[in-house]
Amino acid sequence: MKIFGICASPRNNTTEYVLKNALGKLESHNFQTEIFTCMGKDIKPCMHCDYCLENKKCIIDDDMAVVYEGLQSADGIILATPIQSGGISSNLASIMDRTRALEAIDYNLLRGKIGMSIAVGGDRTGGQDFAHLKNITYFMIHGIIPVSGGPFGSNLGASFWSNDSIDDIKEDSYGMDSLDRTLHEFENFLNKYI
Repeated sequence: MKIFGICASPRNNTTEYVLKNALGKLESHNFQTEIFTCMGKDIKPCMHCDYCLENKKCIIDDDMAVVYEGLQSADGIILATPIQSGGISSNLASIMDRTRALEAIDYNLLRGKIGMSIAVGGDRTGGQDFAHLKNITYFMIHGIIPVSGGPFGSNLGASFWSNDSIDDIKEDSYGMDSLDRTLHEFENFLNKYI
């Protein structure tokens, strides 16, 4: 099974570190993984022009083409976002909006895939739950089955406190526990439904 991870940070720091950690654990359990990082990429916002509805492709020619391919070929999708203004990054918002063009090709293209959320905040309560809820809403709108870490912790997804430091995120044992719990459920869903 293939997992497509999106790192929605404009930098290659804490969010990318956590996502690579998650993908590495999945690879050790024989999952095939691919990562897309927003750093240095050109992802323009959706113009909601409806070009895709008639032409079955987006009018914008940018790095979103790689995301379209990754989403289509994946069995599982991980959205990893830094917290910006109490929620998801602007990069992830653009990716979510631009997915509309992908489903103009086939409404059911993403339906039945498994989705997982990772949120990395500069402080412990910086908006991680709001980011998870946005990711879960995105999954539900597109027919992707959202998973959480279960009812006994990590209720919405893997939540990290980076303190804006790669060294500090490596020491965030609570965050790593939440990642392990969420990955456990993610794998259970993949194995049951895919």
